[in-house]
Amino acid sequence: MSTRLSSAPRTDAAHQSSLMGEPAAARPSEIQPGEAPDARQDPQAEQDIVIRVRDLVVGFGDKTVLDHLDLDVYRGEVLGVIGASGSGKSVLTRAIIGLIPKRQGTIEIFGENVDTLSVEARRAMERRWGIMFQHGALFSSLTVKQNVQVPMREYLDLSDELLEELASLKIAMAGLPADAADKYPSELSGGMTKRAALARALALDPDVLFLDEPTSGLDPIGAGEFDELIKTLQDTLKLTVFMITHDLDSLHAVCDRVAALARGKVIAAGTIAAMLTTEDPWLRAYFQGPRARAAIARPAADDPSTAG
Repeated sequence: MSTRLSSAPRTDAAHQSSLMGEPAAARPSEIQPGEAPDARQDPQAEQDIVIRVRDLVVGFGDKTVLDHLDLDVYRGEVLGVIGASGSGKSVLTRAIIGLIPKRQGTIEIFGENVDTLSVEARRAMERRWGIMFQHGALFSSLTVKQNVQVPMREYLDLSDELLEELASLKIAMAGLPADAADKYPSELSGGMTKRAALARALALDPDVLFLDEPTSGLDPIGAGEFDELIKTLQDTLKLTVFMITHDLDSLHAVCDRVAALARGKVIAAGTIAAMLTTEDPWLRAYFQGPRARAAIARPAADDPSTAG
């Protein structure tokens, strides 16, 4: 298995509490595997819920993909969403942002029920999130700079000069060289495509960033660098990040909490440490198998302070 350049896992209490702007003791209690993700008894937790999903049912034809699913996403956290292939991770993301209709349930974002929003309020809400799809979803006929400008032109009334300036800023924030701005998607490497898609997701200065398999297809070094970029952006911009991933290294390096999907529901949500206590067979295999143990060991091996 390839060695990945990983950062130390985000498990320290000071970091956890700093994300919320409050002492660690004031954080919502951890949701243990098998428990409903419900923080309604904690007034502080209530205020800090950015996305609340309750009783969500989504299906296609006679197939139910999400079956009465509940989930909370807290302000300032990086939530990793995991599950087997076909478990409904991408479907959940698309249902939350309104790209897929739901059959039942309630979705609240920033404290607003998305079903009751006016057209104007919906557009205002859409400006507050950015989305990076798994394969980039860049427009092939547009340059990187033009792709980044698409949401700006849709939602903002800016001069061409200002659009140029802002697009260049977002491209730089995503770690791309300046000359990438005039390249077309077909001219980009896989890693550059990911960064271009990230630059577009950041175009409107979002509060919430949705990432769908951001490190898939990247080599270990490139994936580690992308993890570092996500951490830096989240810390600097105070983002709430909803990240679908299969990457165990990313979970350990980037995520504050993890939500596991199976059988159409969130079967567990909490820190990786909490996940290690579960008795669920799939979760035990996922978090305690050989690949998971290797992912846990790598941050210590990469830390110079642990060198003999």
